[in-house]
Amino acid sequence: MSLDYQVMDQDYKKALLDTLYTRSFKFDVEKGFTLSSGQKSDVYIDCKKTVLSAEGMEGVGYAFFHELKLEPIDGIGGMTLGADPIAYATALISTMNGKPLDVFIIRKEPKKHGTQQWMETNLQPGAWVCIIEDVITTGASTILAVQRAREYGFQVRRVLALVDREEGGKENIQNAAKVKVDALFTKTDLMELHTKEQKLKEVAEKKAAQKQEQKPFF
Repeated sequence: MSLDYQVMDQDYKKALLDTLYTRSFKFDVEKGFTLSSGQKSDVYIDCKKTVLSAEGMEGVGYAFFHELKLEPIDGIGGMTLGADPIAYATALISTMNGKPLDVFIIRKEPKKHGTQQWMETNLQPGAWVCIIEDVITTGASTILAVQRAREYGFQVRRVLALVDREEGGKENIQNAAKVKVDALFTKTDLMELHTKEQKLKEVAEKKAAQKQEQKPFF
């Protein structure tokens, strides 16, 4: 069964980048933001604002499926909470396109009852998987996710993130986990779009001011 959604008729990556910029991108040179790593930055990218929206979920699910549809993998997942909505959306799109990918969730601490495991999944040890991430900064959480997945018995084929902040995290993951790492977008992509949008805004404001000055006085 194939999807016939509007997003598939568009340049889906451009549409998703626009959604990311509108919903998730913040830029503040004066005050800045404190990241989860403790670092300060003038850019904050809150991907959850995108992936928890209906519009963003469709775009993210299709984009991740498009990147993974030829991969010989059985499932997708990562460290809760960042990976969860991306994995759910991708799994749904994958099923509707005839290549079902099961989801796994890696807990931040083991379950306190029952099996007391780190992992929630129907996949069996030995399955080939892709680790999903929303934003890569230092790469520490992704490295831990790869470690937990391997401890469970999964064969980790690659890591795929929604955004790479380009702050060394991708290289840290590749060096520590010895796995291929890719991202759909980078901080540079969002900054370039921000610069473009700011120029368009300035032009629009200038035109509006000129139009106001040209109004006759009666």
